[in-house]
Amino acid sequence: MKHIIMYTDGACSGNPGPGGYGVVLLHNNHRKELSGADPQTTNNRMEMLAAIIGLEALNQSCKVDIYSDSKYLVEAIQKGWAIRWKQNNWMRNKKDPALNPDLWERLLNLLSKHQVNFHWVKGHAGNPENERCDVLARAAIEKLVAKNNM
Repeated sequence: MKHIIMYTDGACSGNPGPGGYGVVLLHNNHRKELSGADPQTTNNRMEMLAAIIGLEALNQSCKVDIYSDSKYLVEAIQKGWAIRWKQNNWMRNKKDPALNPDLWERLLNLLSKHQVNFHWVKGHAGNPENERCDVLARAAIEKLVAKNNM
């Protein structure tokens, strides 16, 4: 089983507002970078979408270590919150709906196909791959905004 190291980051210009994501996939000496943008989104959605897009890029079941600076993403998986929200029909508790159920559903489905471990890394703290993901995400936003302003 291939072992993939994945770094992810999401960014938003305004929250909500135009957003972007960046992904770096590493396997042995191979490297793949992915990015994209959405004209109206939130930072949390872009953080989640980065992990989803990275996992969707894998063409076989893999062991994956995902490094993200999003505590929202990492803790929801590590602490089992996302699974519990799904079991409770996307409710966080009896009154409050879970946010982003469409993306949680996609992510949980992908997690069932791979052996995934999430790791939290401090953002903007000099981790080269995390910094690269931030650059990719922000560049995707800039490209989207420039295209829409033409």
